[in-house]
Amino acid sequence: MSLTSNSEHPGAPAQPTLTDTMAQRISQIQARMANACARVGRDPAEVALLPVSKTFDATAIREALALGFTRFGENRMQEVAQKAPLLVDCNVNWVVIGHLQTNKAKEVARYASELQSFDRLELAEALERRLQLEGRTLDVLVQVKTSTEDTKSGLEPAELVSFLRQLSQYPSLHVKGLMTMAVLSTDSSAVRKCFSQLRQLRDQAQQEAIAGISLERLSMGMSGDFELAIEEGSTEIRVGSAIFGSRVAPA
Repeated sequence: MSLTSNSEHPGAPAQPTLTDTMAQRISQIQARMANACARVGRDPAEVALLPVSKTFDATAIREALALGFTRFGENRMQEVAQKAPLLVDCNVNWVVIGHLQTNKAKEVARYASELQSFDRLELAEALERRLQLEGRTLDVLVQVKTSTEDTKSGLEPAELVSFLRQLSQYPSLHVKGLMTMAVLSTDSSAVRKCFSQLRQLRDQAQQEAIAGISLERLSMGMSGDFELAIEEGSTEIRVGSAIFGSRVAPA
């Protein structure tokens, strides 16, 4: 058996079988990505695949590294701090995608190459201080809340332009784009609306031509809804269990 498409049921992750290898699962995901691009006349090269390795161990990450991936998404800095020493011999770039407390700024400044859940000035201040001490810079994507669900984090859409204008105070943070998580729903039109809203917000913000701000990237779409996200302009999808298999611990 292979991965099943979830275009008609967004929010329900594809279920790999025990007989699928990681290489097969990735190939199937890439085929679905290419098909989604073809439907809207996009070049598949415009869309990146970010493996989300949260709850998966260093052995699984090494398998993905062998397949050519170097960037891995993680929700919790505790996991990154545990895995990083085990993969010190590898060229791993850790991408933080989970909601981040300011008290984790030290770990982010030390280990992460990118933060996709950047959403408030309090966090910017904490990160700037720690990055200055580490002598590093950090690529960030601004997370925007396009869903009304209480479980979702992110900046309110109406606050985006004002927020971006204030980021010149934090030279260690390099804004590269926007990120969102769609509503968890079987209604594909509701899911699609979240993605189209982020694209429209990006286009509006670009018209402001804010100095030092790049919004070329749109990180949106996960295992259950990435095809809709690609059709609406995503430049990167975040996929976990559909690549690595069933999680052994709660996500």
